[in-house]
Amino acid sequence: MDPDSMGLATPADVLQVATVLEDCVDQLVVLGKIMPVSYEGRPDADEIVGDEIGRIVDSQRQLEQQFSQLMTARQDTKVSGAVGKMDRLMQLDQDITAVSGGLKGSNQFFTRSLKQSPLTSDNLEKIQADRAFVESVMVEAQSELAVSGTFLSLLQSVLSEREKKANLQQTILREEEGRKRIKQLQRLKLEVRKEKEVEIQNRNEMIAHLKDQLQEMKAKTNMEGKYVKKNAEVQVFQTQKRCNMSEQALREELEALKVKIDEEVRVNGEIESFLKTHQRELEEKVEYWMEKYDKDVDAKQHELDVLKASKAQDLARLQELTKLYAEYEQVVVEDRIEKEKARRKAEQEAIELQCAIKLQSWWRGVMVRKGLGPYKKGKKGKKGKKKSGKKGKKKKK
Repeated sequence: MDPDSMGLATPADVLQVATVLEDCVDQLVVLGKIMPVSYEGRPDADEIVGDEIGRIVDSQRQLEQQFSQLMTARQDTKVSGAVGKMDRLMQLDQDITAVSGGLKGSNQFFTRSLKQSPLTSDNLEKIQADRAFVESVMVEAQSELAVSGTFLSLLQSVLSEREKKANLQQTILREEEGRKRIKQLQRLKLEVRKEKEVEIQNRNEMIAHLKDQLQEMKAKTNMEGKYVKKNAEVQVFQTQKRCNMSEQALREELEALKVKIDEEVRVNGEIESFLKTHQRELEEKVEYWMEKYDKDVDAKQHELDVLKASKAQDLARLQELTKLYAEYEQVVVEDRIEKEKARRKAEQEAIELQCAIKLQSWWRGVMVRKGLGPYKKGKKGKKGKKKSGKKGKKKKK
């Protein structure tokens, strides 16, 4: 169950549940004060108490589960927007009130049963401890309701007690299994003991048979010992003879090795003299090549100095030529700029000349058409002038 759905929605709900819990706590406190010390002497006290308390505890658990389910349903109904929400909430409130009354009555019945139960002092001490635990759980739940409006501690306590009970049942089951296992092992032990007794009897018979074989083996061993002794003496004699033959062969091999050592010493001396001569020749060659190396290094160093000086001269000459090239390039650029300016000026003058010619031609045409200036005509010669003007115009075109 989700812990977030355990909260009580309104202060009225919190107050109702807190009131019920407070009543339960008060009854448990009173119960702790009025419980009897012991009722010993009746043989059926344990059976009566066990049946009655088990029935009461089962009833209380059912009521607690029903109460938790009703609170969850009430919270879900408030959150959801279902139709008939108010009727459902009223019905749930009535059910919660009924279950709370049932819990209260169950606690009263439990208190009355404990008060009238024929219990011994040990059972009463356990009941007192259970009552104190229930009282502490109720007080903690009441405090949680007052602070945060939830009762998670009550559910956690119920769950922990269920886990303890389950662990206890598991322990009881393991103990029963252990007892069954012990009985099986005891039966197995008897069977193993019988088997071992039969095995011991068989082994005793085997020991007697082995003793007989031991006597036979002792006689056989004495005979074999004599044979082995004679055989060992013969083998020792043969071994001594082979050792003498091997020793003679090793002496001959030693003489041959001495001859070879003398020969190796002579050869070593000759090789040593040859290597010394070859070493002197190599030392002379090393001196020659060292001198040649120094001379070649000096020559190459002189060539490198000459190349460096030539490089410096070429670099200076390159800088001069670069400077001269930059000057020539500037002159060329300036000349190109001047030529470009002259070309643009000539093009501009040509364009202006053409525009002036066109403007003059247009103005002359206007004067001829309108008879202005020198092209002004009289009435008589108007047509002749006009014709001559047209002819002149055609000639100009």
